[in-house]
Amino acid sequence: MTADVTLSDIRAAAERIRGIAHRTPVFTSRTFNALAGVQVYFKCENFQRGGAFKIRGASNFIYSIPKDQLGRGVVTYSSGNHAQAVAIAAASVSIQATIVMPDDAPKSKLEATRGYGAEVVTYDRLTGNRETIGKRISEETGATIVPPYDHPWIIAGQGTAALELLEEIPDLDALVVCIGGGGLTSGCSIAAKALQPNIRVFGVEPEDGNDTYLSFRSGSRVEIPTPQTIADGLRAQKPGAITFPIIQKNVEDIILVNDSEIRDTMKFFLTRMKMVVEPSGAVPAAALFHHKTPKGPVKIGAIVSGGNVDLEMLQTLGD
Repeated sequence: MTADVTLSDIRAAAERIRGIAHRTPVFTSRTFNALAGVQVYFKCENFQRGGAFKIRGASNFIYSIPKDQLGRGVVTYSSGNHAQAVAIAAASVSIQATIVMPDDAPKSKLEATRGYGAEVVTYDRLTGNRETIGKRISEETGATIVPPYDHPWIIAGQGTAALELLEEIPDLDALVVCIGGGGLTSGCSIAAKALQPNIRVFGVEPEDGNDTYLSFRSGSRVEIPTPQTIADGLRAQKPGAITFPIIQKNVEDIILVNDSEIRDTMKFFLTRMKMVVEPSGAVPAAALFHHKTPKGPVKIGAIVSGGNVDLEMLQTLGD
């Protein structure tokens, strides 16, 4: 597979992962629509296996590894959702998974990753380098590195979320997706533009994790300090080398939301739609809820990327 990911690659990924990834529901809310002033269709990856969209890319990658390499296992680095996805996918083919995770990752994500059978190696995200640790483990064990976002197999797998959404709601005016490293946004934008060439695609980032926002405006990848946003899944410091050019090509603009707006949206999901949505998963909806998307599109798809959140975080929503 080349770095050029196509709709055919995404369709192939959908077939490859059919037995492990759920086809998640699409929900609407009349109250949300009234407050946002648009008609929104939520692709609810918070109900995905492992609690987030990441199983799509992780399983597509692992199922694509040549059989003569697969037995050596896999290693990855992640704040939590990709970690769990790799652990689940590795277990499904009975191979060892080693996950490098920051020691401040949400407890629920650390515990779930270990619960799926993976070995977890923790590090300090302010002083350590997860890629360096992962590379060392790979060299010592022969395990294949499963990158969180910057690989064609990952991008194609993540694109299956938009493929499913547009199969169900084919006449969307726009698609809104959160951006961490860019795997979900790039994959979904490829699927969306191939199926609906006139669709408008917007990426959304937290204000304190605005590496893609800055990069998009400068025309080249910009690196930022470690973000401190509550959206722990969107703390990438620099867009991917593969994902960023795809975003430049397919995404109209990058929108920023702050932590308060993210909390408001999480609270709405919990109290009005009865859905548990993690901060990163609430980011696209926050842009719509707080009227930050451009006027024009009225029928909008929003990817709710995950629902893995600690109880302690949920308890703060009532403050």
